Amino acid sequence: MFAFPVLVGDIGGTNARFGVVESKGAAPRLLSHEATAGHPDPSSAIRAALAKDGQGGKHAGGPAPRSAILAIAGRVDGPKVQLTNAHWVIEGAKIGADFDLETSVVVNDYVPVAAGAAGIAPHDLTLVGPVGHEPGGARVVLGPGTGFGAAALVPYSDRLAIVSTEAGHTDLGPSDAFEEKVWHALERVEDRVTVETVLSGPGLARLHAAVRHVRTGVPAEKIEPAAVTQAGLDASDPHAAEALELFGRLLGRVCGDLALTFLATGGVYVGGGIAPRIVKLLQQGGFRAAFERKAPFSAMMRAIPTSVITVHDPAFTGLAALASEGETFVYHGQVWRRGA
Repeated sequence: MFAFPVLVGDIGGTNARFGVVESKGAAPRLLSHEATAGHPDPSSAIRAALAKDGQGGKHAGGPAPRSAILAIAGRVDGPKVQLTNAHWVIEGAKIGADFDLETSVVVNDYVPVAAGAAGIAPHDLTLVGPVGHEPGGARVVLGPGTGFGAAALVPYSDRLAIVSTEAGHTDLGPSDAFEEKVWHALERVEDRVTVETVLSGPGLARLHAAVRHVRTGVPAEKIEPAAVTQAGLDASDPHAAEALELFGRLLGRVCGDLALTFLATGGVYVGGGIAPRIVKLLQQGGFRAAFERKAPFSAMMRAIPTSVITVHDPAFTGLAALASEGETFVYHGQVWRRGA
């Protein structure tokens, strides 16, 4: 399906990472990270990435890319896709024409993360809970970052079907008296509290402000998510520590809900930018208890392993797998071919 070299891209609401897979089976090589806000459109960012690694559209003196597969933080539902948390519009046909490609494919950003989970190495994971999984069982990958992404990897005959989702935009409510108080103080997004409203970088900032409001009775301003994480981990701010604990419990609950939805007996893999920073909190806090509290299926949930993906840029491994092992996977995406 893909002519090599293949340009690969992981395009999020904040950053876009571009690389190249030189030949079938080769590991992806990073070209650059580009700030989404620093470019008017994806083609501009791709040109900048290629220019940093060579001249005239080439990289390291090699041939220019002949095809591309780009993973984006948004719903791929037409020939033009608006990023959920950024201003770019992604159009596979335009990118194909701009770079004289044979094929240009656009997928949801958790499609390659799911593909990468098919062959992820144990040393790229940190377990949070039991070891072991059901061979051949479905798997779920998800992650809180700028937004919240999730996908499932479901065995289908001799292939693996990747089901991308918009689970981040489903509603989320309180489950105890303290959470109910937090929910009353929580900033809404478009008058809703969704999974992404709380389980994301901006969501962590919202949780911290709401927890502080509940504990002090005084409305609180939001601070940067990184500052909340640091202050919570070093215990310099008790409200930040409590917000992080709540974040972990809510993440466990949502992981459990998705595990039930897809019967993910093969395991749940947590990526994104936040989870790797708070692994110890997830291991020692209420994450697993919330994950397993799913009566009448608590026994099944206790047997499902949960892991944090600790490898850097996990989507790149998955993009390389999609480029090189396309026949293994079934997935939805925007596909453009020259002359088609």
